Amino acid sequence: MKISIIYHSVTGNSQRVADIIAAGARLDGTVEVKSMSIEEVDEGFLTASQAVILGCPTHRGASSWPMNKWIETTRVKLAGKLGSVFVTEGYLGGGADFAEMELIARLLVMGALVYSGGTSWGLPYTHYGAITIKDGDDNQKERARLFGERVAKKATELFGQG
Repeated sequence: MKISIIYHSVTGNSQRVADIIAAGARLDGTVEVKSMSIEEVDEGFLTASQAVILGCPTHRGASSWPMNKWIETTRVKLAGKLGSVFVTEGYLGGGADFAEMELIARLLVMGALVYSGGTSWGLPYTHYGAITIKDGDDNQKERARLFGERVAKKATELFGQG
């Protein structure tokens, strides 16, 4: 089982959150996870991945334009993969829900099976995906780790260990 985490990061916050999500997604070592900047995507690993998690900072209530450009220009097909999202924001009220919905819409158009965990796992809820302010306080970091774990569990449930 492989999971790709593709992120855009300006200040390092989104990169740090991607790494936290990756740690949760590794489960007990049965899931291979690669966290990659949009500038350094391993297209072979991404193609072989059963799940992809996209993440970026918010900007004016939307996902970052470099992430959107990457989505628009990638040659890798995401159809049939489990897709999830996370965003970082500079302060509470920074448009995170809108940014996540934008990324979710792009995943849907590309044929991904979108998953967030929602309320199905109970607290803490991840309605659309993980959100942190900057790189997160302790609670937000734990939510991000759990988000990665939940995505990995659902991917394993859907696609098996292979």
